[in-house]
Amino acid sequence: MTRPLLIIFLTIFVNLVGFGIIIPLLPFYAETFGASPLQIGLLFAVFSLCQLAAAPALGDLSDRYGRRPVLVFSLAGTVVSFVMLAVAHSVAMLFAARIVDGLSGGNISTARAYVADVTAPKDRARAYGLIGAAFGLGFIFGPALSGVLARISYTAPIWAAAAITLVATVMAWAWLPETVHRARAGTGNPFRYLPALLKRPLIRRMLVIDFVYWCSFAMFQTTFALFTARRFGFDAPKTGYVFAAFGVLGAIIQGGFIRPVVRRVGDKPTFMLGLVCGACGLVVSALVHSLLLFLLALVPLAFGIGFGHPTIASLVSLVAHGDEQGRVQGAAGAVESLGRTIGPVWGNASLEQFGEATPYISAAALLIMTLLLSIGFHVGGRDELNEA
Repeated sequence: MTRPLLIIFLTIFVNLVGFGIIIPLLPFYAETFGASPLQIGLLFAVFSLCQLAAAPALGDLSDRYGRRPVLVFSLAGTVVSFVMLAVAHSVAMLFAARIVDGLSGGNISTARAYVADVTAPKDRARAYGLIGAAFGLGFIFGPALSGVLARISYTAPIWAAAAITLVATVMAWAWLPETVHRARAGTGNPFRYLPALLKRPLIRRMLVIDFVYWCSFAMFQTTFALFTARRFGFDAPKTGYVFAAFGVLGAIIQGGFIRPVVRRVGDKPTFMLGLVCGACGLVVSALVHSLLLFLLALVPLAFGIGFGHPTIASLVSLVAHGDEQGRVQGAAGAVESLGRTIGPVWGNASLEQFGEATPYISAAALLIMTLLLSIGFHVGGRDELNEA
């Protein structure tokens, strides 16, 4: 691994550790200020919405002024947002912190463009695999650290997240060299070219599938803490530990299972298998009241996510012509952000109004809808692309 790739890997890993610390903790922390489940859902949603609004501008700034300054700015914004969370004294301050984090949250897209700058095309897949590994490791160590530190106080993990992300910021500023841009980080406002893409049947169906899938996943992820607290009496440490164990299982699945399955049956059948596993895991999780059975139900759910996340990204890339990957990926990123905005709002609101099982049943229904949309849907062939 070259030095720039090593630094970008460590930067993303450290940043994702900080992010992973916050995810299982935020619902419990927000409740101390009197936040309702709906407000907790909005806290997750506003981050995705602000990130959607800011990402095109940050990408264009990265193309114009360089990856390094934009990456440092994004990381510094995340540090500021964590400090705001730690010193918050009201729900309004929590929202302000999430807005700051979302508006400065262009670090991942900028990092991906950086990887494209410093690698040859033949080495790019392996380099992006390292980015994926940094994601996975961050979401293992982050929740585990959150669980340990939450025993001290709710603010202890947040200060740790701020310190860890500050380290990532310093690393990027001190050691990351600037690049000669060979790939665009920004593709403009995706909503400008989204209508034209939606006129093409193949891309339209893929983007709908993408939206519904990520809406379901966001619904599960952002209601997990409140679900387990209400049904099993979990506190923040227990939630962090289970999140970390779930991350370990996901890493094992993506590291040891998905490649041979995709090689044998292909991307789309693997994706559909993941949808079935995920829906089954969500339904069982919603219905059982035994902690042991609930933890066992997380296994097929982990297979669903482990099979679903990588293959849906691959399917999105297959519906685009080679010269329009940037626009299609930008459109996919936009609909994914919309899914991560709507999912938490409905999930947490329905939990409050109809009981803790409702978000998981809703998420399972969305996965079944995604499965039905995937039937008869073919990608990867030149004819299909031309017909689209």
